[in-house]
Amino acid sequence: MRTDILISEVGPRDGLQSISAVMPTEAKKAWIAAEAAAGVREIEVGSFVPATLLPQLADTAEIVAFAKTIPGLTVAVLVPNLRGAEAAIEAGADKITLPLSVSESHSMANLRRSHGQVLAEAAAIATLIAAQPRAKRPHFEGSLSTVFGCTIEGAIPLRQILRLAEQLMAAGCDEVGLSDTTGYADPRAVKEMIREVRGVVGANALTGIHLHNTRGLGLANVLAALEMDIETIDSSLGGIGGCPFAPGASGNVVTEDLVFMLQAMGLRTGIDLEELLGVRRILADALPGEPLYGFTPDAGLPLGFVPEPASIPLETI
Repeated sequence: MRTDILISEVGPRDGLQSISAVMPTEAKKAWIAAEAAAGVREIEVGSFVPATLLPQLADTAEIVAFAKTIPGLTVAVLVPNLRGAEAAIEAGADKITLPLSVSESHSMANLRRSHGQVLAEAAAIATLIAAQPRAKRPHFEGSLSTVFGCTIEGAIPLRQILRLAEQLMAAGCDEVGLSDTTGYADPRAVKEMIREVRGVVGANALTGIHLHNTRGLGLANVLAALEMDIETIDSSLGGIGGCPFAPGASGNVVTEDLVFMLQAMGLRTGIDLEELLGVRRILADALPGEPLYGFTPDAGLPLGFVPEPASIPLETI
């Protein structure tokens, strides 16, 4: 287990896309600026999809331009196709993620594209990135969605997952990511999937994971991923968004609870937890009535808790 963990905040994209009330652009900017000031180093700020399909993220180009003014912040976006990647590059995004559902039924329902079509888009995006000046080339991740199971097809054959992981890398992705789109993962499955996918793409090509807390296993699955030396964990402030298929369950892993767990374990995040907890007020004010999740914000920090302690020997964790 590494001692420095990168938390990638996905609330401004994955969180907001599930919310019907449109968050004002200025509130989004305040949210991103406040999280960055608290020490969050990577934020997925939006998605370049048609505004007619997702009005919530119609201001993504403006949000990217704003986020790029924040020193030291990696500005990430999701794109569904080459056209989205063109817009992302024009806006100046540092990281582009293209989702490829390992369930072809889900891919057709979500993107209206087959595996072959998505892989063709990946190759076209990689070619586009390679044509940019080196300083303007964003990092390109192919995200293996529904990798732990699909609500349409159920469990996906491992051989199909591994084949698609290899094909994403062959298409020109810099790395692949694992996404528990449906909240089906458990700690053993997380470890096994990381081991299997790394077996075909290499350890350096799988460094991040996107987990949901749909059935209450979010942090347990994070810990399993950390034990497999995963270095980047996605999460959402207040746990908003994700795919909460279980009634009453939050979708995304709660950023505040994740930071608390990591710091309590002696791991470093670079985040000021008390300052991060204060960022929730921006969401509460901008999205009145929208539920915000998290145990740490409700319970507060334990007496004597020391944020970002010096690392402790791993054998004691």
